[in-house]
Amino acid sequence: MTNTVHRVGAQEQRKTPLCSDYLDPERHLALTHSVPAELFINGAWMPATNGGTYEVENPATGEVIATLANASAEDAQKAVDAAAQAQRSWAATPATQRAELLHRIFALVQRDAGDIAALMTLEMGKPYDQALGEVTYGAEFLRWFADHARNIGGRYTDAPEGHLRMIIRRRPIGPAYLVTPWNFPLAMATRKLAPALAAGCTTILKPSELTPLTSHKLVALCQEAGVPAGVVNLLSSTDAPAVSDVVLNDSRMRKISFTGSTAVGRHLIKQAANNVLRTSMELGGNAPCVVLADADLDLAVQGALDAKMRNMGQACTAANRFIVHESIADEFAQRLAERMGHMQCGFGLEPNVDVGPVIDARALDRIAALVEDAQAQGATVLCGGKRIEGPGNFYAPTVLANVPADAAVLREEIFGPIAPVISFSSLEEAVELANNTEYGLASYIFSQDIELALDLAENIEAGLAGINTGLISNAAAPFGGLKQSGTGREGGVEGLDDYTDTQYLALPRGRRFQP
Repeated sequence: MTNTVHRVGAQEQRKTPLCSDYLDPERHLALTHSVPAELFINGAWMPATNGGTYEVENPATGEVIATLANASAEDAQKAVDAAAQAQRSWAATPATQRAELLHRIFALVQRDAGDIAALMTLEMGKPYDQALGEVTYGAEFLRWFADHARNIGGRYTDAPEGHLRMIIRRRPIGPAYLVTPWNFPLAMATRKLAPALAAGCTTILKPSELTPLTSHKLVALCQEAGVPAGVVNLLSSTDAPAVSDVVLNDSRMRKISFTGSTAVGRHLIKQAANNVLRTSMELGGNAPCVVLADADLDLAVQGALDAKMRNMGQACTAANRFIVHESIADEFAQRLAERMGHMQCGFGLEPNVDVGPVIDARALDRIAALVEDAQAQGATVLCGGKRIEGPGNFYAPTVLANVPADAAVLREEIFGPIAPVISFSSLEEAVELANNTEYGLASYIFSQDIELALDLAENIEAGLAGINTGLISNAAAPFGGLKQSGTGREGGVEGLDDYTDTQYLALPRGRRFQP
């Protein structure tokens, strides 16, 4: 492989390696062993207080790939103490220095992009090229918030009555608890960590126990970049309730940002109420993809694949229900089935793999049950519809047609490579079908009539809408949902606002000088 060089900030960055460079099992071992296995608290790596550990498995093979420290309640208390102690000095750190730190972390992530992507494939299963895409996407949060750390705004004005000078400023909210999911282990961490650090908040990062290695690698890069002790703390644990109870019940904590299921989010919101913590909740989704009669079918099918099959369908923004005009529903379903039926499933570091495993056996059983329920009610399987034999948690990419309205696959978040197609006859029916869910995160619309598509988007109850595209996430855009898909926003300037409080300073206006 040629190690061509290009510039990333002030550091040199070698060209990202091909997935074939990571096929050697010895390379896998070296990668996982290069990641610190301990907890990171107050600037140091340390074992769990009680000596506990847990194992991380490769969902494509079932093999154990790492053994990590398993944080307990005692470790959580140490992390809270460290974050609280560091908060005042970190908040007082000049914005330029905070920005420079984030730029250094960004450059290190770029430097190690290939290794980070391979780690994600090993612990989560997504194909290597998709993992590289996540590294690019996740790193952009570091760069975006580094660029905006210097521009946290305020204003100076007069009271309408003329008797006060008014200063309105933004100040860091304080120590933040960042709880990330297993499906995007880098991007979900940087999407929370970067704005917190930019705003001047200290942090406790709690990754999913299913995919913790990427977060351990990221925190190691934060340490290499020079993050001060106590500003970033890492708690990996299989006992999330015990860890979260300690963190959320400490009055020094000021914010929780959680990405995960709506059920867990509801519970955490209740806990956060005890200390009136600021909450950012990015919860479940049941995204509709509405394809109008005039849609460019080639574009719609490609957009559907982008919105459905990224990360094997294991994304809160994944298109969950394909709502297609009756005049083109059959052709759309057949074209989608042809594309999905030819996707190659396998271990994501092998060449030409399009689809990796789902995260674990429980997820595999749930996906299979959804398809079986739909079939039992009369749905037609156009491709897939079965588990793939052999090691790992694989389910064949599946398209379902003629899906009855009360099938569970239309009501529940699928989180897998299943695409149910239903038809509509009028725009009113399409909107009704799209909004017939407790969720409201993402939506997708395909039409050549942009004005009509915009009208439709404004009537669909979702925080995000992609028009003629299945790829909508961007570090510069606010990400979040309506209804039971959550509260708050991550990304964009709105994501920075969620880590700051508004403070108003009033000064009496004297009249020492009268022109």
